[in-house]
Amino acid sequence: MATISSGTPGATTVKWRFPSVHPEGRKFVLIAAGITLLFALLAWETLAWPMAGVTLWVAAFFRDPVRSVPQGDDLIVAPADGLITLIETVPVPKELAGESGLGEAPLTRVSIFMSVFDVHINRAPVSGTIGRVVYISGKFLNADLDKASEENERQHFLVERGDGVKIGFTQIAGLVARRIVPFVKTGDTVVAGQRVGLIRFGSRVDVFLPAGTAPAVTLGQRTLAGETVLARIGGGDSARGVSQ
Repeated sequence: MATISSGTPGATTVKWRFPSVHPEGRKFVLIAAGITLLFALLAWETLAWPMAGVTLWVAAFFRDPVRSVPQGDDLIVAPADGLITLIETVPVPKELAGESGLGEAPLTRVSIFMSVFDVHINRAPVSGTIGRVVYISGKFLNADLDKASEENERQHFLVERGDGVKIGFTQIAGLVARRIVPFVKTGDTVVAGQRVGLIRFGSRVDVFLPAGTAPAVTLGQRTLAGETVLARIGGGDSARGVSQ
């Protein structure tokens, strides 16, 4: 992993490149490409061309771009690409609550909605140890709805930093999504921005900020997983924005 410093002589040179396809998605790309080839061999052009488009979309859906993760002891980075659709103070899910979890008091929840065009690789918001991974089966409502947090298929993560601060976040399957795929398990050590899982085909990620921490993002803002600063721990001033 290269460390890149702005304005530092001799820093690593960064060049644009096509994002790779994550291994989890390669089989889907191969299946789509195989069907496209079959249609082409059968001279079914009216089906081959649309299927070629589907193949490109599947490859784009599972793209896994490199991200430059900002460094800072107080930073919480966005775990997902997408649109900030909800910022609310809500009760902590029972799967993340308790003395060894996020406690019982309501916390600020920031919800990031991922459309089928967003990158769906999710990343750790902070460095620490995975204290809990809890999977819950459920419905497949539109992930943009508030009740999706309680009714949809979802997977909760609890990360404890070295200083004892705990961050909870939840992957929520959406209307089209049909599988949540974790890359980490309880007891694993992660660094901020590390890939921790993905959700197939449209979904949402909720982040529960520690008490006394205000979001540094606004409703309607777009985030990049591992790059956008979602909040600063202990930061008490909420960001303000204007849609235009």
